Amino acid sequence: MARARSEERKSEIVRAALEVIAERGYRGASLGSVAERVGLTQQGLLHYFPTKEALLVAVLEERDRWDTSGARERELWRLDLMDSLVEYNAMRPGIVQTFSALLGESVTEDHPARAFFTERYAFVRGNMADVIRAELGEDLPGGLTPERAATLLTAVMDGLQFQWLLDPDAVDMGASFRDFVRLLRERREGPGPAGP
Repeated sequence: MARARSEERKSEIVRAALEVIAERGYRGASLGSVAERVGLTQQGLLHYFPTKEALLVAVLEERDRWDTSGARERELWRLDLMDSLVEYNAMRPGIVQTFSALLGESVTEDHPARAFFTERYAFVRGNMADVIRAELGEDLPGGLTPERAATLLTAVMDGLQFQWLLDPDAVDMGASFRDFVRLLRERREGPGPAGP
């Protein structure tokens, strides 16, 4: 019973941390502000998460669990599910903003989320390459390999999020993502007919 209560409390802290980071950014979010939001002292929060970095990684892992329903098995990913994820993200700007802010901050050498994002992107690119190969084969437009297409697909998803956050009325993430997938589905065309 105590273990279940502890896990419930940790989840509550992670949700509060997501909110605080969305409002203030990682560097502006303090353990004290998260603790206050869940009715704990900072010392009490440290009982559950010994460092700010540990809490940050828990926040990122929780966000990924929401996106994949807790599963990281490659066979569960398909292009149509990725499309659904893009549409779902359009309904939760706070989560997208938090993820995007942390991603942007993580490119610095000393950022505590750098290892998380590096590992996550390696996994996502590998996963997407497998999905592309299974659904579209090896014959992709422009001579792309599934691995190169996976890198582009990942960049499209995250790049659309940044553009949408900056100007949501001008950027339709779902439609733009589907446009890119449609381009990937086109087969390479051979040379056109010879002239007269």
